[in-house]
Amino acid sequence: MLAIQVHAFEPDNLRLESVDSRSPGPGEVLIRNQAAGVNPIDWKTAMGGGASGFIESFPWIPGWEFSGVIEALGEGVTQFSVGDPVLGFIRFPHPAGCYAEEVIAPVSEITLRPEGLDATTAAGLGLAGLTAWQALFDKGQLQSNEKVLVLAGAGGVGHLAVQLAKTSGARVSATSSAKNHTYLKELGCDLVLDYQELDMQSLANEFDLIIDGVGGDTAIEALVALKPNGRMVTLPSVTASQVEAAAEGTDVTVLSIRAEPNADQLAQLASRVAEGKLNLKVAQTMPIAQAAEAHRLSASGHVSGKIILTL
Repeated sequence: MLAIQVHAFEPDNLRLESVDSRSPGPGEVLIRNQAAGVNPIDWKTAMGGGASGFIESFPWIPGWEFSGVIEALGEGVTQFSVGDPVLGFIRFPHPAGCYAEEVIAPVSEITLRPEGLDATTAAGLGLAGLTAWQALFDKGQLQSNEKVLVLAGAGGVGHLAVQLAKTSGARVSATSSAKNHTYLKELGCDLVLDYQELDMQSLANEFDLIIDGVGGDTAIEALVALKPNGRMVTLPSVTASQVEAAAEGTDVTVLSIRAEPNADQLAQLASRVAEGKLNLKVAQTMPIAQAAEAHRLSASGHVSGKIILTL
């Protein structure tokens, strides 16, 4: 099969190469891959950051989310059949090898792709969708009628968090650049704030929960916007400790998050997208041979929505 391989943590290190196919082990399936999602963690890891501490040997195949069709079943697999369309977010943060024509996936971390959800969109749902879900409901313990602020509301995680919070009955505000204000209002935002002109002091004691997709000084400055006993869930792990330190001695809680594979939650997300109740914005699709360019685009920080590699 063809796959993107990384041979070293260095620039321009993605190579499309022929590698040996593998057979699924017990509790696994072999999937003919149709598409793979690109996320910031992908290029950060390929450059020696991100989840690089979990890479034990070279070469390795990037990617943690995919959509495809089951071609073979491993021993003991009864809940899926050959020919089933599936999607998954798998093995994270350990290598999963989704930038490839074939993927070996644990059945505990995949779900059927419902009718109405195309393979391209499905491939981009796993990491961003589960991060938003787990940040809001598992870590953030969001309750109906609470007030939520999403920092970077138009981002890959942010635009899903806005929609999930709104449909759960929360009152939702978000920050973004001015060009995305109309888009966020269409997604259900009650209030959209221009991050370039925002004074957080004007929002003091306003929110029960903040989903922070920015980190650093922006997140620290936003702590003032939390109500007493409010919660912030911060996504950028590189600055989580700084934000947690800034909250010490206050009456607010800061929690960091790393998305975990969860087939049940992914199934709920997939159903919502298929039914038109949740919108995943796909910014661009590219053939897998252009994975290096996809990483460069993602790293630029100027892409609004998900980049998907097609196979």
